[in-house]
Amino acid sequence: MSILDISHDVIQVLATAGNSHLGGDDFDACIAKYLVEEFNKKEHTDLIRDASAMARIREAAEKAKIELSQAASTQISLPFLIQTPSGPRHMDQVLTRETFERLTMHLVNKTEEPVRQAMRDAGITSRDLKKVLLVGGSTRIPAVQRKVRELTGLDPFRGINPDECVALGACIQGGVLSGKVGGLLLIDVTSLSLGIETVGDVYAKIIDRNTSLPVERSQIFSTAASFQTSVEINVLQGENPMASANRSLGRFRLEGIRRAPAGVPKIEVTFSIDTNGIVHVSARDQGTGRSQDITVSGASGMSQQDIERAMRDAEAYAAQEGNRKKQEELKNRAESLLSRARHEARKLKGDDRKRIDEVMQDLENAIRSQDTARLEMYVQAMEQALNQSGVWTQNNSEVHDDGAMDV
Repeated sequence: MSILDISHDVIQVLATAGNSHLGGDDFDACIAKYLVEEFNKKEHTDLIRDASAMARIREAAEKAKIELSQAASTQISLPFLIQTPSGPRHMDQVLTRETFERLTMHLVNKTEEPVRQAMRDAGITSRDLKKVLLVGGSTRIPAVQRKVRELTGLDPFRGINPDECVALGACIQGGVLSGKVGGLLLIDVTSLSLGIETVGDVYAKIIDRNTSLPVERSQIFSTAASFQTSVEINVLQGENPMASANRSLGRFRLEGIRRAPAGVPKIEVTFSIDTNGIVHVSARDQGTGRSQDITVSGASGMSQQDIERAMRDAEAYAAQEGNRKKQEELKNRAESLLSRARHEARKLKGDDRKRIDEVMQDLENAIRSQDTARLEMYVQAMEQALNQSGVWTQNNSEVHDDGAMDV
């Protein structure tokens, strides 16, 4: 399901969603299963282990599906389907559209969520849709057309060949990218979010999914370990808040960072994606000017099945992983403040030094306690104490001492 905004010669993809586990073969399989069961009832013969018979049944199932898009019923005749000790057995079965729709209603209902997801991502409702195009042979199934009409409130447009329009669109886009077709612009979107791995297995998104291409985004990070001279950038694609649950597109290391206390160096990480979906990631130490980069040409090569699985997992564990991410980020912030406070405390004297030392002790105990509410309270107390002492604190990002960054 893709939602497009078409204005004159500009075609912009607002959102895309899908179910890679759903297609014409699933409908064929439902018919084939029904035929095998009915044959077993009549002939008391199981066809499942007969490869030749099953191949003929699958072929007949596909043909029946196609015929039922136009007819109310179809006759399935397969003579000499299988040889038994008592002689050959034949299949002669009538399949009605009503029975077909009953067998496949669960598949038709699976089209609902991708449609609703795409509309949510695009920020629209069905009332905003002006036209619905059905693509692919399975959209000829009357039950599918009724479900689409139910979801969108619109009758599908029938002025295109659903079997040919994908190939035609690919040819046109190829012509646009090669410069041989002019006067037409297609603006695509990212299928999944992109970002980097961060300390505590936290995933820092830099480009959100369904962002229009081309796009370039940057974020500033820093070090978590004092006097760290290198960081490793793990480029990720996915929607899960935890880094390890997402797909790694590649890694690279930025060397030569200026030696400084944790949180002081500023490292700018930039993601850019061109119209071909090629991802370019760079990291630059703003202090020394040192930079390193990586190009990922296969970022959009993630299969639709992988994309759908990533979306399902992210939704299923959103609350649990979201809480874990917040806890890790709070702990990271606390450890960063603690490191900064130890460094700055050496410059202080009198009441300022005493106040910082007391809060540092409380913050260390809070980190060990794993009590989120308590930790949050002392993080705020540490920030307040540093500010009262005249120490300028900056809500910098952090980098784990093994090089993995964290906001």
